[in-house]
Amino acid sequence: MRLVVRAHPGASRTGADWDGAVLHVRVTARAVEGAANRALIQAVADALGVRRSAVSLVAGKRSREKVVEVSGLDPTSLDSLCEPGS
Repeated sequence: MRLVVRAHPGASRTGADWDGAVLHVRVTARAVEGAANRALIQAVADALGVRRSAVSLVAGKRSREKVVEVSGLDPTSLDSLCEPGS
């Protein structure tokens, strides 16, 4: 399943929040030598409850708007994660 992710590198803390169909991911790593992308993949995996190896960056390596592929994610579980207050 592919997801649109908006990266926020250099944040004071790591976390993820949904805004409609877009997952906003804050990471403390700076956008230097791929550090923020690696941290973003880990944060997405943590937020969705999957292994880090199940998440891969498909598009947006040098952009804040990214597309990630998540393997083994059930669409019904994703719907419950996207609901406000979850």
